Amino acid sequence: MNARTEPAEGETGAIARPPVVRELLLVAGLFLVYKFGRQLATGHTGEALHNARRVWDLERTLRLPGEGAVQSALLHSDTLVHIANTYYATVHFPATLAFLVWLYLRRPAHYVWARRVLAVVTSAALVLPFVFPLAPPRMLAATGLVDTAHVYGPSVYGPPSSDHLSNQFAAMPSLHFGWALMVAIGLIAATRSRWRWLWLLHPLVTLLVIVGTANHYWLDAIVATAMLGAALALIHRPHRTVSTAGRAGERLTPVAEDANVLVGAGR
Repeated sequence: MNARTEPAEGETGAIARPPVVRELLLVAGLFLVYKFGRQLATGHTGEALHNARRVWDLERTLRLPGEGAVQSALLHSDTLVHIANTYYATVHFPATLAFLVWLYLRRPAHYVWARRVLAVVTSAALVLPFVFPLAPPRMLAATGLVDTAHVYGPSVYGPPSSDHLSNQFAAMPSLHFGWALMVAIGLIAATRSRWRWLWLLHPLVTLLVIVGTANHYWLDAIVATAMLGAALALIHRPHRTVSTAGRAGERLTPVAEDANVLVGAGR
């Protein structure tokens, strides 16, 4: 499928979208790798709790704000904490998928770039649970935090011993935050609206939600940010202008588009 798309704002010429079937398979594969890859690192309960205490103590040594302050704000209202739990359970995947679909339809070159960055970050994130399993703060009694999803609902997790759909000892890095930050960065890079910086509210709200619901530590988000930064440094976004091969309405094939992106990255 090599249908044309409208040029991005500030771009000249037209860029062909990658074949839709191939992209569906690639994106589906990315999500499956994310889900099943973490399953390979399940278990390690004792080590995950030991690492949780180390992370908690390190945050206090670094004088990071207490996660409890965010949770206390949520617990002032049953409605607010329920909204936070719902946001955690329902926004992560649909928002990322909607982001990729919009880029595919409206900004094909940015789509290829964003898909590559997400794939690199997700693949790298699957390594950490093998070398550093980490229990979330809701499982660590020393934090004094409440498992808000369990108490107020809705919850996406069952008891760790019987939860075969997720690895609850893979708190670091937080892909909830890493993906949300990439969604914001991608939309800011691909658009020219004066309001585009408001997309940063998505990772900000996500950060407050994952910390306030005791699913992640601050350091989980910091590590995710560092990994995303490394991926962005390696995979440069496309330039706003299209090379000569894409001018005068000429249509680029997906292979030529990828080459165009790589050439642009080396400028």
